[in-house]
Amino acid sequence: MVRNHTILVVDDEPSVCFLLKEELSEQKKFDVFTANDGVAAMNALQQRPIDVVLLDVKMPRIGGMEVLKFINEHHPKTLVIMLSNYADVKTAIEATKLGAYDFVGKPYSRDELLATVNRAIQHRRLTIDVELMKYELSRKTGEKEIIARSAAMKAMIATAKKVAASDSIVHIHGASGSGKELIANLIHDESMRHDRPFVVVNCASLPDTLLESELFGHEKGAFTNAHQMKQGLVEVANGGSLFLDEVGDISPIVQPKLLRFLETGEFRRVGGNTSMKVDVRIISATNKDLHGEVKAGRFREDLLYRLNVVTLRIPPLKDRKEDIPLLVEYFLKRKAKTKSPKKIDNTAMHALLAYDWPGNIRELEHAIEGAMLLSHEETITSKDFALTQSNVGQNAPNVAASDPSTMTMEELEKMHIELTLKRFNYNRGKTAKALGITLKTLYLKIKRYSIPTQEENK
Repeated sequence: MVRNHTILVVDDEPSVCFLLKEELSEQKKFDVFTANDGVAAMNALQQRPIDVVLLDVKMPRIGGMEVLKFINEHHPKTLVIMLSNYADVKTAIEATKLGAYDFVGKPYSRDELLATVNRAIQHRRLTIDVELMKYELSRKTGEKEIIARSAAMKAMIATAKKVAASDSIVHIHGASGSGKELIANLIHDESMRHDRPFVVVNCASLPDTLLESELFGHEKGAFTNAHQMKQGLVEVANGGSLFLDEVGDISPIVQPKLLRFLETGEFRRVGGNTSMKVDVRIISATNKDLHGEVKAGRFREDLLYRLNVVTLRIPPLKDRKEDIPLLVEYFLKRKAKTKSPKKIDNTAMHALLAYDWPGNIRELEHAIEGAMLLSHEETITSKDFALTQSNVGQNAPNVAASDPSTMTMEELEKMHIELTLKRFNYNRGKTAKALGITLKTLYLKIKRYSIPTQEENK
């Protein structure tokens, strides 16, 4: 369930708090909390992320200006709208200098107050965090299109779209370079949280102490060089999705804290003693065998079961070679420096189909980019690729035996069907499914191209 925006009303008059809560709650998109003094307000801010605070200036014990300073220091992403019977220019200027978003005088106009709150919400969403803006910019301008023709990929994508509608934890398993982040993006975009943050954490690239701080944030002075409070990425992602990439690399030190967060939604900043709660959808991914990691004592079994609510498995590129021609065409167009992209001849395509691609789609993309740079002609040939021969499929047709420079599309299709039949040990049902065609169509093509059967190859 996508969370509402949270509003905290702080006023020493209970009637004002009650009235504001009633009026704001009518909007349905707000969860409204109240506090009758500065101390209660500070405690409320420590318990959960607050989007906007409606803060009275004049209060006993701790006044509004002191609470405003506290918010700026400890919760800098929370926006504050000051309320006061003394709505003079001096007070407004002082509050603005201290970081208040806006100022509304008492008695306030209901429409004016709602308009100001909505502007603050919109402003916060646009400027939520420098890190979030970076992630969102990368996500929106980066590559998100999923190229797939194979039956296995189409089935996996259909499952991903189906589970996206829920808030269940999703785990994506796939080899490096197979497109795990693309699938995570797809799940987020197809979910009810699509207009909220999508935040990526690469768990393999951060040491233990830094990973915990990145995830859950830290308080000022929590460790050396912690000169100011920092919100964790779980707070930045509040209401949206948090993608834990390479989750299998999280150390045993951080794993219990992640497990507690997954079970309760609660966390503590490093150096803090107050639990906070957020609402995020967790998507994780790894290229490791987590069951094997559990047996080896490197991964908690209870954390595995918590992450393993729904698991999507991305097949490696060597098991879906029917996607290669589409991917090659796509990369040629995307990386072209001119309006007319280079083409690839049958020799090169034959070599690409025969290669096992241990680095998966990422390796293919880099191979295409390198070949485009090395090729001096408009047509790329197999000589422009530097593929490791040890990774060329042993069952691949002999490139030199045929005359690949003159292969037609029909000859290329025949070669591709032969490769797929051999990969599935001549099981026609599995071959037809992998090719994305019916068993009858496969039979007709075998007959048309006079492709030898398993018995004829013995």
